[in-house]
Amino acid sequence: MALYETVFIARQDLSSAAAEQLTETFTQLLKDNGGEVKKTEQWGLKTLSFRMNKNRKGHYVLFNIDAPHAAIAEMERQMRLNEDVLRYITIRVEEHEEGPSAMMQRRDDRDRGERGGFGGDRDRGYRPRREDGAPEADLIEGAVV
Repeated sequence: MALYETVFIARQDLSSAAAEQLTETFTQLLKDNGGEVKKTEQWGLKTLSFRMNKNRKGHYVLFNIDAPHAAIAEMERQMRLNEDVLRYITIRVEEHEEGPSAMMQRRDDRDRGERGGFGGDRDRGYRPRREDGAPEADLIEGAVV
């Protein structure tokens, strides 16, 4: 069987319990058609980039799926028919990522690295200087700064 990742967005006026029930419905549909959901992540209610069907927010859900194509096609057909699903996307992947997805990982300013924005010498206009206080030459030797 092939590996897939599916993300769908449910309407904002659904309760969290109703969004979870929708998730369970699609999970059971995949199981009935010979597939298996390896991981499910509820990303919660998030603001959309633009309005969709008069909705400004939506409940996001991620599935990591191991299923035949027929099961995926049936799940997508049911998503198209369901009025609570605003959008969905399914992609085929070579392997599923271990651990939480990028949306579920906690962002921390310390994890930004040296090119991450605030902090680091580059943001403060730091230039290396010689002992006498004059700036060091750039990459090309003999260059005047």
